[in-house]
Amino acid sequence: MTTSKERKSDLVEMAWDPITRIVGSLGIYAKIDFAQKKVAECHSTSSIFRGYSIFMKGKDPRDAHFITSRICGICGDNHATCSVYTQNMAYGVRPPALAEWIINLGECAEYMFDHNIYQENLVGVDYCEKMVRETNPGVMELAERTESPHAAEHGYRTIADIMRSLNPMEGEFYREALVMSRLSREMFCLMEGRHVHPSTLYPGGVGTVATVQLFTDYLTRLMRYVEFMKKVVPMHDDLFDFFYDALPGYEQVGRRRVLLGCWGALNDPAYCDFTYENMNAWGHKMFITPGVIVDGRLVTNDLVDINLGMRILLGSSYYEDWQDQEPFVTHDPLGNPVDMRHPWNQHTIPRPQKRDFKDKYSWVMSPRWFDGENMLPLDTGGGPIARLWSTALNGKVDIGVVKATGHSVRITLPKTATLPEKTLEWSIPQWNGEPLSNTLERNRARSYFQAYVAACAVYFTEQALDEVRRGHSQTWEPFEVPDEAISCGFTEAVRGVLSHHMVIRNGRIANYHPYPPTPWNASVRDSNGVPGPYEDAVQNTPIFEENPPGDFKGIDIMRTVRSFDPCLPCGVHMYLGGGKELRKIHSPHAFGAS
Repeated sequence: MTTSKERKSDLVEMAWDPITRIVGSLGIYAKIDFAQKKVAECHSTSSIFRGYSIFMKGKDPRDAHFITSRICGICGDNHATCSVYTQNMAYGVRPPALAEWIINLGECAEYMFDHNIYQENLVGVDYCEKMVRETNPGVMELAERTESPHAAEHGYRTIADIMRSLNPMEGEFYREALVMSRLSREMFCLMEGRHVHPSTLYPGGVGTVATVQLFTDYLTRLMRYVEFMKKVVPMHDDLFDFFYDALPGYEQVGRRRVLLGCWGALNDPAYCDFTYENMNAWGHKMFITPGVIVDGRLVTNDLVDINLGMRILLGSSYYEDWQDQEPFVTHDPLGNPVDMRHPWNQHTIPRPQKRDFKDKYSWVMSPRWFDGENMLPLDTGGGPIARLWSTALNGKVDIGVVKATGHSVRITLPKTATLPEKTLEWSIPQWNGEPLSNTLERNRARSYFQAYVAACAVYFTEQALDEVRRGHSQTWEPFEVPDEAISCGFTEAVRGVLSHHMVIRNGRIANYHPYPPTPWNASVRDSNGVPGPYEDAVQNTPIFEENPPGDFKGIDIMRTVRSFDPCLPCGVHMYLGGGKELRKIHSPHAFGAS
C-alpha cells in the first residue's frame, strides 16, 4: 500500500494556459496521477475582467443590444437577440410574426455556422489522424483495420479514413466544412445584415426587408447545408462509437453527474408575447424547450422557476460581496420574492488580487441554480446535449420535421439535390442503464443539433414565406421606453444558456447583468467549495494517452474541456510545476479570439 506522502510525490502539476477561446484567458491547472492514470485535481481560471455590467449603468436601454453584442466576437448575435427579448419585455412590445420568423432563421444560421466550424475544424482536430497517431498510436493501428458502419452514407471506408479527412488544412472533410461555414454565415447576413453583430435587429422587430427572394436565397444555401448534415451525423456516430470500442472505459472521460440547464430558444410568434406573466406559457411553446435536468430527470420546464432559482455565488472569484447592498428588486412581476444573489440584484465589485488556488483564483463567478435545497452547478454540455435532452424529455415539439418523443428527438431532413429524405434520431445517452453526459456524448449531440436546427430552419422559412405571400410584410412594432421596469430575456447562445436581466429607473439602465454559458461552465469552486463543471469533468477523468509523462500532451483533458465549447482554441502552453516548459503548441487553425 502506498503512503499518502509517496502518493503525493507521484502527482505532477501541469497547466494549459491559455487553452481555448475567451480571448486566450482560459487556463486549466491540473495535478496528474500518472501511476493511476487519472487527473487528481483541477482548477479552471480566467485571467480577464471586462465589466459590462458596470458600464451598462446609466445607458439608454435602447442601446443595450448594440453594446452587449460586443461581449463576444463569436456569438454576439446571441447576446443581441437576448437583449432584444429583454427590452421587448420591458417596453411591453410584441414584434410582428414575420420579424420573429426572421430572428429564428438568423439564430438557426448562427447555430449552424458556429457548431459546424467548431465541431469540424476545431474539435475534429482532437480526433484527426495526426493527433491520434501522436497520442494513441495503438488506436490508430486499430482504426486502419476498422470498417466504417455507415461508409455508404459518408464515403469513408475505414475509421482511419475519417480521421485523415479531419487533418487540419489538408483533410477533405475539414475543407468541406469550411465551405459550409461560409454558406451559413451568408444565411445569417441575409436575415440580420451583419455577422456577428446584427445591424437590422431591434426591440420591436427587425429592419430586414422581407421578400420572397430573400427567403429563396436563404433556402438555397440551407438545402446545401441539409445535404451536408446527412453525411456529418453518421460519420461522427462511426467515429465516436469507435472510441468506445477501441478504448474500454473511455465513457468515463469527461463524465460528470447529469446536471444540465437549457433556457429554451426559438420563439413561436403565435404564443410569445414577451410578458413576464405569461412567460411559462410561451416558454413551453419554444421550438427548443427549456428545462433543468438533474440525474437525467426533468426537474422543471417553467421559465419563471428557472429565473427565480438563479443565484450568483462568489466563492473563489476576484470580487467583493454585495450582500449588504440595497436590492434593486424585491419581488418579480408576479409577486414572488427575489433573492439578493439573483442577477437582478447583483453588484459587480471587482477586487484584483494574486491568484491562490486555496482561495481566489479566477474572474469567473459561480452561477448556481437553487432547487430549494441545493445550489446546483448546472452545465450546458456545450449547448446541444442540454438542448436536445430537455426538448426530448419535455415532448412538446412536433412540427413534422422535428418531433420530441419523451426519450428522443426525431429529425427529418428533406430531399436534397442528390440525396433522398433522411430521418435521424438522437436518443438520451445511457451507459449500463444510467444517464450519460461525457466528452463523446457532448460532441455527438453537437452533430445532431446541427441537423435539428437545419430542419427547424426549413419549417421557419415556410412560415415566413407564408406571411409574405399573405401580404403580412410588417417587421417592426413601435414602442415607448418606460421610466421604471424590470425585465429578463432567456434564450440559448451557441454553447448554452443565455439570460439578460435589466432594471430601468428614470428611463435609464440602473442594473444590467448578462449570463452566457461560459460563467456556468467555467465557474470556479463556489462558496460551498463545490467545483464548477470544467473542474468537475476534468477531475478524476481517466488518462488513456499512451505517451509517457515527459511527452504527455493531455489529449483526454483537451477533449474534455473542448467538449463544452469554451470559445475558439488558439494555443496551448504546458509546463511542469517547477516552471520548465515542456511544449508549446500553436494551432494552425486559429481563427482569432472572441
